[in-house]
Amino acid sequence: MSFELFEEYSLVLGIGGLILFMMFIVWNLAKESKAGRFGTFILFIALGLGLLGFVFKTVLVEVMGLGQ
Repeated sequence: MSFELFEEYSLVLGIGGLILFMMFIVWNLAKESKAGRFGTFILFIALGLGLLGFVFKTVLVEVMGLGQ
C-alpha cells in the first residue's frame, strides 16, 4: 500500500468517524435536554447543516476538478 493511498483511506475513515461522533453528540444532547421528537429533529437539522455543507463542498470540489 502506497503512502498516498493510506492517507486517502485514513482521511475518509477519520472524517467519517468524526461525523458519526458528532451525530452521537447531537443525539446525546437532545436526550439529556429532553428535547422531544420535534426538538431532536430541529437539533439534527440545525447542527447537521454544518456537516452537510462540509460534505457538499468536498463533493463540489471533486466534481469541478479543483482539488488537483
